[in-house]
Amino acid sequence: MPVRLGIPFFAQSALRLSAELPGTILVKRVGTRIQRARLVEVEAYVGPKDLASHSSKGRTARTEVMFGAAGHAYVYLIYGIYWMFNVVAGSTGHAHAVLVRAAEPLDGWDADLTGPGKLAAAFRITGDHNGLDLTGEDFHFEADPAYRPRVVRSKRIGVDYAGPWKDKLYRFVDVRNPIASRLRNVPGMSRKRSLPPSAP
Repeated sequence: MPVRLGIPFFAQSALRLSAELPGTILVKRVGTRIQRARLVEVEAYVGPKDLASHSSKGRTARTEVMFGAAGHAYVYLIYGIYWMFNVVAGSTGHAHAVLVRAAEPLDGWDADLTGPGKLAAAFRITGDHNGLDLTGEDFHFEADPAYRPRVVRSKRIGVDYAGPWKDKLYRFVDVRNPIASRLRNVPGMSRKRSLPPSAP
C-alpha cells in the first residue's frame, strides 16, 4: 500500500530528495477527481551558491518560499505561460528545491506529463499553490514500496546561463519507467522521435 510522505522526508538536501523522489506518486484533487502520477524526472537546486537557482539572486518576495520550511510548494511562471512546480527541500533558510519535470499518469488518466509545464497544467497547479503544504489530504506525495526505480543522473535542462553549475549532474531520471524514453537527453536511452517534445 502507498504511504503518504511527511515533512521529514522532504527535510533533506535537494540532491538526496531528488534521488528519492523518482518512483513516488504525486496525488492531487482536481475538482471532484483524484489524479495520480508516478514521478519520472526531477532536478535539484541547491541554494544561493547554485547559479541556476532563483535563490542565487538573494532572498526576495519571489524566492521567500524557497527559504522557508521543507515540504511546501514553490511555484513560479516562465515565459508568461508555463507554471513550474517545485518542492522545497532541506533546512529552513537553505533555499533548496526540487523541480518536478515529468511523471507517468496512473489509474487510466490520459495526460501528457513529459515536461514541467505540461505536468503543472495537467494537475492544474498555478501560482495559487505557491507556499502550499504538500502533506495534506488533497495534495501530497506517496511512497510505493512495491516499485523500485532505476535512477540515472545527468545535466539539468535549460541552465546554460549558470556557468560551471550548468554541468552539475543534478537531474535525476527513472529509466525503468517507459515515460523516460520520451524525455530529452537521458543517458543511454534513445528518445522516441514520433512523440512531441516536452514543454519547458
